[in-house]
Formats: sequence, structure tokens, C-alpha cells
Amino acid sequence: ELKLQRSPCTILSLFPTCNIHHPNIIMNSVILATLLSSAAAFAPQSIGRVSTAVNEVNWQPNESEFAYGLPGSLAPVGEFDPLGFAKDTPLATMLQWREAETQHGRVAMLAVLGMLVVEEPIEYHPLFEAYNKDIGPAIRQLDEVDAQTPFFLIGLTLLIGSLEYNRALVAFAKPEGSFSFQQLSEDHYPGDVGFDPLGLKPDDAEEFATIQTKELQNGRLAMLGAAGIIAQELTNGEEIFVNLGLAADRFDPSSVPIQF
Repeated sequence: ELKLQRSPCTILSLFPTCNIHHPNIIMNSVILATLLSSAAAFAPQSIGRVSTAVNEVNWQPNESEFAYGLPGSLAPVGEFDPLGFAKDTPLATMLQWREAETQHGRVAMLAVLGMLVVEEPIEYHPLFEAYNKDIGPAIRQLDEVDAQTPFFLIGLTLLIGSLEYNRALVAFAKPEGSFSFQQLSEDHYPGDVGFDPLGLKPDDAEEFATIQTKELQNGRLAMLGAAGIIAQELTNGEEIFVNLGLAADRFDPSSVPIQF
């Protein structure tokens, strides 16, 4: 029987004091976060007012440049837009798309990291007694948590909801006056939610463009990577390193409460 490690904390106190930072929970939180926010993030966008400059990062839109001069293009691909989404797209809509792309890229980077860490051969599991057995593919581990502690999902949903609510307060305009659906605040730069505990955000506009291009490129790669890993594990039920032949397959489906 799969057992969760004993902890004195309750469901409500689990998040600030326990192992919510565990990559397993991060990865599975990613899946729920995507389900909760994807519909809103990619809904049809309305045109709203946008200021001519976003002072926080000293960026100014340039109509003569690709995507109004937003960072993200990198050689050798450069201005990659085979379907022409950026052509004749209003600035307000372009900024909303970049907000969605940035946030989903961040979620995907956490997802890939979480899936690689919690599976064979690393198997870092503060929440599980995994020292003597493999508990299977990362895409199904939240099911195993739910089977043991159903109320955990309620707390997890509240956590994700609070993070999205905070982002909405920072990024989106107040619904007043000539407000349109998902209209960004005039002084909000896409993806800048004010979270920078290590002080990595540069003050110089060129340095900021460089570091954001790196973030966007890694986020795009992570979205493709996460989709590929999830599809592969759904196809044959094997952990990704096991499927690549880089780790032994120790997983016994009968050892967990969820049958695969």
C-alpha cells in the first residue's frame, strides 16, 4: 500500500509549512493550473486601450517592427510566424497573447522539471515513501495523492486560485468605463507580475529584452517538451527515462491504489 509520510500539519496549514514545494506537487499543480486558466488565457481577445509606453521596463511599441518590437525573436528562426497571427493584430491583442504565452511557458518549465525529478532514476519524493519502490509515471501521481488524501486537492485548488487571483489584480484593468474583456492595465508589461525575489530583472531595456527572450524561448521549448512527455507516458504508461532506456523499470502497478 502506498503511504504518505506522516506530517503534523493539517490541510489548511499544509501549504506554508509542509512539502508543497516538492516537484511532484509542482508538476501536478501545473496540470490543474493549466486546466483552470487555459480557457481564460486563450479566449477571444477584445481591443482595449494601451499606453504608448510601459514605464516599468522602458519598452515602447513600434508598429514598424515584428510583434510591435516585443522581445522573443531569436536567430536563426527570427520572426517565426508561419500562420500570420502577428499580421495586422492590434497592440492590445498582441500584449494579451504575450501575457498568455509567458505565463504558460513558465508553467511548462515547472512541469518539465517536476516530471524529470520525480521519476526514475532521480525519484526525489519528500511526500512519498519511495525508497523501496517506484510509484510510476509523474502524470498519474496526483491521482495517487488523491486516493490517500482526497481533501488535498481542495487545498491545492485554493492555492492555484489565489495565485491566479493575484495575477489578475496585477495584470488586468479594472472593469470600469470603456472596459473590454481581459483588458490589460495600461502600465502592465506582459508577464511582469512583480515576483522577483532574487532581483534578476535588469533595469536596462536592452538587458531586459535579452533576458525575456531567453525566458520565452525556454518556455516555448518547455511547452513542446511537456506535451511530448505527457503524450508519451499516456501512450505506454512508462516513465520518460525508462522509455528512453536510461533507467530500469521498477514500477509495479499493483503496488499503488490507482490502477494504470
